Amino acid sequence: MVDRFIGREKEMESLIGLSKKKIPSLVVIRGRRRIGKSRLCEEYAKTFSRSIILTGIPPVDGVTAEEQRAEFLRQLQEYDLPIYRSDDWGNLFHDLSEKTKKGRILIVLDEITWMGSKDPTFMPKLKTAWDRHFKKNNKLILIITGSNSTWIQKNILSSTGFYGRVSLRILLKELPIADCNVFWEDWPGIIAPYEKFKILAVTGGIPRYLEELRPDLSAEANIQRMCFDSEGLLFQEFDQIFHDLFRNKGNFYKQIVETLVDNRLSATQIASELGCSTGGDFSDSLDELTQAGFIARDYIWSFAKKTKSTTSRYRLSDNYLRFYLKYIQPNREQIEEGKVRKLPTGWYSILGLQFENLVVNNGDILQNLLGIPTDEVIFAAPYLQTPQTRRKGCQIDYLIQTRFNCIYICEVKFMQGKIGIEVVNEVQEKQRALQLPRGFSCRPVLIHVNGVDEKVEDCGFFARIVDFSEFLGGR
Repeated sequence: MVDRFIGREKEMESLIGLSKKKIPSLVVIRGRRRIGKSRLCEEYAKTFSRSIILTGIPPVDGVTAEEQRAEFLRQLQEYDLPIYRSDDWGNLFHDLSEKTKKGRILIVLDEITWMGSKDPTFMPKLKTAWDRHFKKNNKLILIITGSNSTWIQKNILSSTGFYGRVSLRILLKELPIADCNVFWEDWPGIIAPYEKFKILAVTGGIPRYLEELRPDLSAEANIQRMCFDSEGLLFQEFDQIFHDLFRNKGNFYKQIVETLVDNRLSATQIASELGCSTGGDFSDSLDELTQAGFIARDYIWSFAKKTKSTTSRYRLSDNYLRFYLKYIQPNREQIEEGKVRKLPTGWYSILGLQFENLVVNNGDILQNLLGIPTDEVIFAAPYLQTPQTRRKGCQIDYLIQTRFNCIYICEVKFMQGKIGIEVVNEVQEKQRALQLPRGFSCRPVLIHVNGVDEKVEDCGFFARIVDFSEFLGGR
């Protein structure tokens, strides 16, 4: 098992660069649970001779503001800091600043949304402590992390109190597929790309999930152990995500993602499915799920105007959530009783959607494989053309438009065996339906996992046929 720090080179470079400044730095790192925020901070802390990492208590029922402060004090004392009072956040921050007045020091407030969730004065007192005390040490770096991106956006990034104070903002997303590939580097034997794909179809690029893999087990056996054993990491993960992150809104947020398991829907369609209005609370819920990385919002795109429309569709972008809702949740009772001893029949049926997510989430790798310079791309996302009187509707798995009016329509295709010649007719139909302005070029691209029939290669229809294994080596 790989135990070294994997990926995040760009983020680490940005953090290390802060030491070249002549003033202190306030940093905000956000991203979904298990994405590696704490691990990034721990790795960065290795570049300091002195670091203090403090973590909030998960917001389980009964945890009070007093208990959060008491735990903060207990963790401070683990660093042998002579701080003894926890009656007020202002006092805690002041006392901590007194012990960190000099030298190159890193302070991390990990999962700040847990830490300050019970006390409305927490953030104002942190802001005051930064202005009056912490920033007097020109070599100090204070990192704030949190899984609730909307809370951080509202209380820090968009807050007038913190305006102009944040030096660096980092939004951690799933690891690129090429970085995920490192988790298999030290495994014995040869691990086929298809086996890696089956794992990623369940875990996505979430590092904590990949750390749980056992090299002596097949993809199916690893999925069985993690998802269909009552003690497995991914069996309880869904409830922890929606309780710890969204708390009293968790059930409603769960209902939203359930509507998107098999479909791409507009906000109006989602609201209709749930029997609710599209008002402020509902819109905020969609934004919060989007910022957390669980769903994605794809806008209707105008080729000629090169702008997004206000019309959009939401889709479930997190592979684990879809797998959970489709196959773990319906079998919860049997799993708890130890009666599920093999993967559910038909679980392969969602691999096409999971494959699309992997490709879309790694669009930069695809663009690199196609030889498209980043500065030439003006649009890259799933594309939906709505039907009108004089045009058919069509859906493109992933579409790239360059500033030179070149369109790449990417068909992301999963089959357990090789893809047959019928895929050419399918993509031709989409190409005919696609309404492009005069003077635009269109190049079809096929992306596959298990190979293609020779007839597909020989017909010369596709400008490029991309094997999933190329993503694994596309660092």
